[in-house]
Amino acid sequence: MNKEQKKNYITEMTTQFENSKAILVTHYQGLTMSQLDDLRLQMREHGIIFKITKNRITKLALEKTRCKDLSKLFTGPTAVAFGEDAIMSARILSKFSKDNENLKLIGGMMDNEVLDQAGVLNVANLPTLDEARANIVGILNASASKLVSILLARSEKMSSLPSEISETKPRE
Repeated sequence: MNKEQKKNYITEMTTQFENSKAILVTHYQGLTMSQLDDLRLQMREHGIIFKITKNRITKLALEKTRCKDLSKLFTGPTAVAFGEDAIMSARILSKFSKDNENLKLIGGMMDNEVLDQAGVLNVANLPTLDEARANIVGILNASASKLVSILLARSEKMSSLPSEISETKPRE
């Protein structure tokens, strides 16, 4: 890389670190190019950028960002996932690492919170925003249907009450 390419790389990486809500760092040593291409394709489908980094230059880019705490993770063959949805990024990487033990989740950052490996795995197990919304709608829907059935049951009993009263004749 010449000086101009390094400047462009630092600018591009600084922009990625500043603008991404979810940043996950991995080690990919031992993965083949076809495996990396498969992973990139899966990530791209969800709007996530998976980029192999140059550690020394990436650390320079990190110094100018809110993500400077991540610089210690950049050792060895490192790749970074940049995206807006931390849960989806963590899920894809976690699932891929189970199938391919050469991909190792190292850590990352979600919004402004630094995550270690266990934190990334915890995020991977969270429901996505759409799943959480569906669960809430299901709970609200179940509660509403229970309320309606209770109210209808009460009204049915009330409507049958006058006919029972008229059928019983008072004693004289």
